[in-house]
Amino acid sequence: MSRIGKKPVNIKDVDVKLDGRTLKVKGKLGELSMEVHPNMKIEIDGDELRVVRPNDTKENRAFHGLTRALVQNLVTGVTEGYSKTLEIVGVGYRAELKGKNLLLNVGYSHPIYFIPPQEITLEVPSNTQIVVKGIDKELVGQVAAKIRSFRKPEPYKGKGIRYSDEVIIRKAGKTAG
Repeated sequence: MSRIGKKPVNIKDVDVKLDGRTLKVKGKLGELSMEVHPNMKIEIDGDELRVVRPNDTKENRAFHGLTRALVQNLVTGVTEGYSKTLEIVGVGYRAELKGKNLLLNVGYSHPIYFIPPQEITLEVPSNTQIVVKGIDKELVGQVAAKIRSFRKPEPYKGKGIRYSDEVIIRKAGKTAG
């Protein structure tokens, strides 16, 4: 029994090629590819791309959803791209670009130089904001997490590097007793 996904991926603005198990997606921002799981089948029907699973076992249902989400991420990446915004909080904490590299002063005795991968673009709109942009969703998230790891936000004063939409739960400090 073959099952077709309920949500097809719209591929109107992209060029899709399927070579064996390798799916290549090319759009206005670039080209991405991925290996499709051996159990999953990809069907291209006009402007829609469908992921088909062979049966309804738990493993195949899981791979079906994962494959569909990964394909959607490829299509969105090459058409719109992805970005994550980081904020730097703390007195004297700042960031600046030196060419394509990022220079961070976040309270250590030395500055931190971060060299991003070629596929990633860094922007510093103000000295307390960093924008990580790229077409690969996984790589954008990984680079943003790496930059955040240089000085994670601490729970007492909230100082550090955080995502723009992240909420830091503050702790009460010690009281004189």
